[in-house]
Amino acid sequence: MAYQLQDINARICADTPAFLAQCDENYHKRVVEAADKIVERMDLSPIVLLSGPSGSGKTTTALKIEEELERRGINTHTVSLDNYFMTRDPKTAPRTADGEYDLESPLCLDMALLDETFTRLSRGEEVVIPHFEFSRQMRNDARGRALKLEDNEIAIFEGIHALGPGIAGPHPEATRLYISARSNVMEDGEVKFKGTWMRLTRRAVRDYNFRGNDISFTLAQWANVRRGEKLYISPYKNTAHVIVDSSLPYEVSVMKNYALPLLKAVPEENQRKAELLELMAAFDAFEAIDPALVAKNSLLREFIGGGSYKYK
Repeated sequence: MAYQLQDINARICADTPAFLAQCDENYHKRVVEAADKIVERMDLSPIVLLSGPSGSGKTTTALKIEEELERRGINTHTVSLDNYFMTRDPKTAPRTADGEYDLESPLCLDMALLDETFTRLSRGEEVVIPHFEFSRQMRNDARGRALKLEDNEIAIFEGIHALGPGIAGPHPEATRLYISARSNVMEDGEVKFKGTWMRLTRRAVRDYNFRGNDISFTLAQWANVRRGEKLYISPYKNTAHVIVDSSLPYEVSVMKNYALPLLKAVPEENQRKAELLELMAAFDAFEAIDPALVAKNSLLREFIGGGSYKYK
C-alpha cells in the first residue's frame, strides 16, 4: 500500500484532528486482525512470536495487541526477546566481516533457553524470564521473573529475530506476526518518502530523545542495522500468519518537527550527507502537524514520547 502526498496535505489542511483519528483507527483495525488470528490459533499454541525491523513499532504493537486480547478476556504477557541476550564473551561473540561485534546477529540470543521456555510454557509449566542489563551488557538472572500460563493465557515474545529459524523453527505451532512500516508516500507516481526513511526517522528521534545518542551515531549504525535486516529478518517475513503495516500517513508531518533540526545539525563531512539532504527536502513537501495533536496511545508516541504506554 502507498499513501499519496497530495491527499495527506489536503486532509491536514481540511481537518487535522479528524485525519489523525482516522489514521489511528485504520491502524487499530490491523491490530484487531492480528488479535483475531491469535485467538483462532490459541488451541495450537499459547506462544506468539512478533518480529519486525528496527523502528517498526514492535513494542507498541505488542502492547496494543495485548490490550485487544485482554478486552476479549484473554490474559496476555508481553516479553521482549532482548532479555534473552547472552552475556557477551569476546571469544565466542558473533562478529561482522570487519571484526566488529555483530549486535544484529541472532547468535547473540540464548536459543536453547528460548526453546526450553516455549516448550515449558506450552506444557503449563513455570519458567523464569531472564533480565538483560544493557548498561552492563550482561544478563542478570537474579532479576528474572516467573511466568506460568494458565488456561486462556498467552505470551507474546517480541523482537527482531522472533521469526528466525533458530527461534520460530523449532516451534512451527506458534502464531507468527511481522510488523514494519511498509508504505511509501508517493507524488505523481514517484516515491516521495520511503518506508525505510520512516523507520530511520523513528529510530533517530527515539535515540536522541531517550538514549542520549545524536543522529550521527544513529546514522553510523544504520548501515549495519540494514545489513542485519536483510540477512536475519526480511527473509522470514513471509512465514508470518499476519503482516501488519505500522506506517501512519500523518507521521512524516509530525516527525518533521523533531527530525529536521537533527538532520540540519549533521556535519557537512558526514558520509551520508547526500542522502540526508534528500531526506530534508522530502520533509519540506509535507504540511506540519503539531505533535500535541497526536493521541497519547498513538504508536508514534513510542518514538516522540509523551504517550500513555510504559516502555521497559
